[in-house]
Amino acid sequence: MDMSEEFENNGGIWALEQKIDQPMDEEAGRLKNMYREKKSSVILLLRLAFQSLGVVYGDLGTSPLYVFYNTFPKGIDDPEDVIGALSLIIYSLTLVPLIKYVFIVCRANDNGQGGTFALYSLLCRHAKVNTIPNQHRTDEELTTYSRNTIHKQSFAAKTKRWLEAHAFKKNALLLLVLVGTCMVIGDGILTPAISVLSASGGIKINSPGMSNDIVILVSVIILVGLFSLQHYGPDKVGWLFAPVVLLWFLLIGGIGIFNICKHDRGVLRAFSPLYIFRYFRRRGKNGWISLGGIMLSITGTEALFADLAHFPVSAIQLAFTVVVFPCLLLAYCGQAAYLMNNKEHVYDAFYRSIPDGIYWPMFVVATLAAIVASQATISATFSIIKQANALGCFPRVKVVHTSKKFLGQIYVPDINWILMVLCIIVTVGFKNQSQIGNAYGTAVVVVMMVTTLLMIFVMLLVWRCHWVLVLIFTGLSLIVECTYFSSVLFKLNQGGWVPLVIAGVFLLVMYIWHYGTVKRYEFEMHSKISMAWILGLGPSLGLVRVPGIGLVYTELASGVPHIFSHLITNLPAVHSVVVFVCVKYLPVYTVPEDERFLVKRIGPKNFHMFRCVARYGYKDLHKKDDEFEKKLFDNLLLFIRLESMMEGCSDSDDYSIYGSGARSNENDTISSVGDLTVAGAVGDSIVAGVSTGNMSGDTEVDEMEFVLSCRAAGVVHIMGNTVVTARQGSRFYKRISIDYIYAFLRKICREHSVIFNVPHETLLNVGQVFYV
Repeated sequence: MDMSEEFENNGGIWALEQKIDQPMDEEAGRLKNMYREKKSSVILLLRLAFQSLGVVYGDLGTSPLYVFYNTFPKGIDDPEDVIGALSLIIYSLTLVPLIKYVFIVCRANDNGQGGTFALYSLLCRHAKVNTIPNQHRTDEELTTYSRNTIHKQSFAAKTKRWLEAHAFKKNALLLLVLVGTCMVIGDGILTPAISVLSASGGIKINSPGMSNDIVILVSVIILVGLFSLQHYGPDKVGWLFAPVVLLWFLLIGGIGIFNICKHDRGVLRAFSPLYIFRYFRRRGKNGWISLGGIMLSITGTEALFADLAHFPVSAIQLAFTVVVFPCLLLAYCGQAAYLMNNKEHVYDAFYRSIPDGIYWPMFVVATLAAIVASQATISATFSIIKQANALGCFPRVKVVHTSKKFLGQIYVPDINWILMVLCIIVTVGFKNQSQIGNAYGTAVVVVMMVTTLLMIFVMLLVWRCHWVLVLIFTGLSLIVECTYFSSVLFKLNQGGWVPLVIAGVFLLVMYIWHYGTVKRYEFEMHSKISMAWILGLGPSLGLVRVPGIGLVYTELASGVPHIFSHLITNLPAVHSVVVFVCVKYLPVYTVPEDERFLVKRIGPKNFHMFRCVARYGYKDLHKKDDEFEKKLFDNLLLFIRLESMMEGCSDSDDYSIYGSGARSNENDTISSVGDLTVAGAVGDSIVAGVSTGNMSGDTEVDEMEFVLSCRAAGVVHIMGNTVVTARQGSRFYKRISIDYIYAFLRKICREHSVIFNVPHETLLNVGQVFYV
């Protein structure tokens, strides 16, 4: 028995509430503007590929600064070990960044957006795995929703049913996403530390007696400067990024060719995988442990996926295959050739292998490249925090959009300073690349394993791949990644514990915040007011209706929230027009402006109660200012006009409730008009365009003038000030989580009124307490 059958068996109240407070209906699907991907010209593709170098490949490109040092922290015993290590680097670069990410995982983007939350958004659209149950079928009509139909007997349908069967599986999937997200945040701390410290180490080469503290000091100064400039946004200096990184790749590739020709061309033997077998046979356990250093050659691969936002996949693939991949191979081969004859220089192999004539220019370029690499991971961290915030998985923080052209370029001040402090602590605390490298490797391999597990469901539910192909992809990926993971486990006590601690703290914060958000939403759902009770109050709602408009903010997209009953039972008056405003985030990257607002009427017309649902994607610019309020009222007025026009429509079935064919007429006290998607610049032109030739037109003008006069009388923003506390008798860990951690997070996070930019003189807070 489904829910509708259950309510029908209980009598006529359900049918009444259906007509008075209908869920958002299918009208949105009629006003689509389908997005079509434009075919890029060759020139445009080359330009985008060039620009992607500075945004996407900075982190991956600076790995030659520290790979050999972390692979052989105790020195090189046998020159043949260099060949084996080089062979491992070659095949790691080929299997993970090239094959797995550039040609497979990057195709799993969410309309150009990458990262673990983008994969999670794809899954939320193809299966009901979102732990906050605020989805509605109208959301699926968005042009950016892009969900395909799944046949009931297919393997994808069976996987979908298995995933949706229990709340435990949904929570496990969310926990997996949060783990990957927290590890990416760890990358945002460790990447600037190891990149800048490695680049700054070049100042010691010509001054062997220089103290390491000088290098640490220079690194800290660069890091402070880097984080202090974040508020300008990458678009202000973005024009410099791509040329710097391109110059970096060309230089390391050219130096690699020089070293191969000068020192030892025999290193090219490393392209044979036979030397990998010999490497492990000769070194044994030490060779296995050294994989933690080898893995640093593929760091930045996850940032490659997370920073897809503004470049087509074809541009990413072109840049990697033509520039990045060959230059990296040449750089590593050149360093290996140098080490074959100078194995004692393994601790600073990169700088030692540079020809004397270009040493200092190369040092400057290396430092700039390290800054670019750091910028990429910091920006990716900001982006992930915003996505987590939008999906209810992170406390509300201030998000500043630094570019009017690119929504993805944002700045999060609170997170920026936290990252800076943690980054400086890591740099000063470890003081060398080796331990930071161990920590870095742990974070990177965990993120890769999370991506592999999420890709299993994406390939089954979104791509509909045959299970054999999924098994091959998963098996090959996990073999490589679990091998690396087993290696980094040996180094947990040598710095590998750092990202686990950082990720653990962020994971605790994110999970507790999400738990509190879900419980608060469930409380709102279970305590919402019966429409029969509202009707019993009459058009005056049992109070004096004073001129003005009350905007009641709620998380509910249907039903009257509990805060409203709390309001009208404690105040002697209520506004003449009441609008319930629900700001809702969907698992899509953006919601087009012309599909953003859904407006509907609640109850009879003489109640003057409406609902407006404002829908946003996780990349949308969301700022509650006068523009938002203006758009809200423009859409409200347009709704009134369209509602009046549709009441006289002969094709009443289009607007019937659940296909019941109910038709409204002038004597009806209950509106049977469904929800409408309305947008556009309307304003005063609405009134001018109103038809006055019939009774419905006269009614429309009267109500529109009434709403406009109420707006002129004043608008009040009514928000709930909710206190969440654990029930008596709850387990101790629940009391600690809710009464202390969650309460502390709510205290330090931004208030809704600040995020919505509501003036204090128009704000009314309504307090309420609920127990979880």
